[in-house]
Amino acid sequence: MIIFDNTTDYQSNHLKMKAFKYILFLILILIIGFAIYIAVQPNSFHVERSRTLQAPAPVVYDNISDFKNWEAWSSWVEAKPQTEITLSDKTEGIGGSYSWKDDDGIGTMKTIDAVPNKSITQQMQFADYPVNEVNWKLEPNENGTTEVTWTIDGEDLPFGFKAYTTVMGGMEKLIGPHYERSLELLDSILIKEMKVYNISVKGVTQHSGGFYLYNTTSCKMDDFQKKMQEMFPKIGGYAMANNIKMAGSPFVIYHKWDEPNNTVMFSCAVPTSSRIETTDPEVLTGQLESFKAVKTVLKGDYENLKEAWDETMTYIQTNNLEFAENGPMIESYLTDPMETPNPADWVTEIFIAVK
Repeated sequence: MIIFDNTTDYQSNHLKMKAFKYILFLILILIIGFAIYIAVQPNSFHVERSRTLQAPAPVVYDNISDFKNWEAWSSWVEAKPQTEITLSDKTEGIGGSYSWKDDDGIGTMKTIDAVPNKSITQQMQFADYPVNEVNWKLEPNENGTTEVTWTIDGEDLPFGFKAYTTVMGGMEKLIGPHYERSLELLDSILIKEMKVYNISVKGVTQHSGGFYLYNTTSCKMDDFQKKMQEMFPKIGGYAMANNIKMAGSPFVIYHKWDEPNNTVMFSCAVPTSSRIETTDPEVLTGQLESFKAVKTVLKGDYENLKEAWDETMTYIQTNNLEFAENGPMIESYLTDPMETPNPADWVTEIFIAVK
């Protein structure tokens, strides 16, 4: 007869069961501890990022207030280019909205309030998680830049949402870097868009001439912009104070452009419908007779005016035209930068008198 001794196997199995129960107990403790940790986490969150954008507040506002522009500077789309963007019928201003879909789920964004050039309030919801409030605050700086603050806030967060964000490192880690990168991309896009310009030489035309109010000065070329900014308000202010209606866009008449000596003589002028007898010795009345001229149109920043003038001069030479002796050379500003803040939309006309 053979007798099997199962004592050793029994003890081994017993130890394994004890170890398994111990492990289960530890796991249960960890789960309970994690649940308690999640439960005591704040029921709200706030993420905020700021950046100085190199664009005027109206230009920034026009971009971020229209959801059709967001894809171009979204850090989330940059990281996941396969993201599907769906624009609603209305994308701009209050009531504007859009949605997106990626491998994490579906999200929606809607604008619920806006103060032009100052602030925007939006609602954002991702998947089945709670609705969050998104705010934009725009503060213009004296140098033409804008301090932009972008925030997101959430309240009454459910346990599942807090568990997810905790595992992923928290909302600061989830959203903060994306806000920073998106603002960086937005800044670069605005800078690029504001630099867009077009020069079109229209050829020979007839300038109608007319009466105008003006003042004249000469200065170093480096001081030209500063002087012009001082002179135009005086002319415009005189016209307004005396109820004189302007008959067109303000313009500059160049009398002498002396690059070797770095000097320029010019007049700042506003057109009038008739001759005005002025009472201010610094504000004079002039008249342009109708003249034949080569016309060029610049759409874009004034920093491109030199190129526009060079192209006009080249056109005159290549087409065998002759400059009219002592003929007018005019730069007319069709747009007011105060009303049209984006330099890419500024329109300037150049007229050079020819025989």
